[in-house]
Amino acid sequence: MTEKGTATEVDRRLPVGDEIFLDHVAHFVVDAESASRALARAGFAPTPISVQVNPDPAGGPPRPTGTGNITCMLDRGYLEVLFRTADTPLAREFDAAAKRYRGLHLAAFAVSDAGATHARLAQSGFRMQPLVTMQRPVETEAGTDTAAFSVVRVAPGEMPEGRIQALTHLTEHAVWQPRWLRHPNSARELIDVVIAEADVDGASARFRRFLGRNPQADEFGPAFRLDRGRVQLAAAASLARLFPTLAIPDLPFMAAYGIAVASREQLAACLRAGEMAFDQQSDYVIVPFPEELGVGCWVFVETAAALPWRHSPG
Repeated sequence: MTEKGTATEVDRRLPVGDEIFLDHVAHFVVDAESASRALARAGFAPTPISVQVNPDPAGGPPRPTGTGNITCMLDRGYLEVLFRTADTPLAREFDAAAKRYRGLHLAAFAVSDAGATHARLAQSGFRMQPLVTMQRPVETEAGTDTAAFSVVRVAPGEMPEGRIQALTHLTEHAVWQPRWLRHPNSARELIDVVIAEADVDGASARFRRFLGRNPQADEFGPAFRLDRGRVQLAAAASLARLFPTLAIPDLPFMAAYGIAVASREQLAACLRAGEMAFDQQSDYVIVPFPEELGVGCWVFVETAAALPWRHSPG
């Protein structure tokens, strides 16, 4: 376990060595097309719908994982929308999460070696699912390609916050296509995720084992500083101080995530054009998720230090 907490975060898409990044978060939704339209109203440029598959170990055709996705690719990290496509164990996990509330149920952390991470988590006491390589077809400007990932997942229930997983990207060129990185709202980076907890101390111990990092306490709760991005844990009362109008549907609750934009003025113009509600503060903008994306909110800033939970000392 390391005390590592970067003062200057790594400015790179993918980690090397023992680095760990907040890679992406995902909304679990019912209707993919309406979710895509909602993202566009907020000024994002979502990718086309894609259905995820796993390779067949016996050499047959790829097998559906049970979910499909839409992404909003940022220059650093991305956000994702997941929806059900088939009756599989993964889809049943999706159903159980969506019954609790509609919204964020996944946080994925990029690592350079998925196999080593899988072994570390098993050694730290987590019940593990097998290491898998997931893939999905993607259209590129040169034709059809494949986006592939090695995914590390703990057994259901080990992380009650949702699908907390690690992954190693195998096809950066297919995932981060330049044409999908330009957003009308000027979004450029996924920064942090905020999770409300009923038992903050218990959650902190779990994330400490999962991330391999020690938390640092701030005025809202334990914060895990990664090589890029943070995980901020908070009790319900602390979350209410950050987002007074946000109703907590259940605990644990992935409540919000931070996104860096090049221009808050450009963001605000997109939100007005999309008739989106927002709360503009001096150095950040809070935007409730549209109903199609579930319960929670975005926090847009021009610099990570402006995020309201990062204002506190420590």
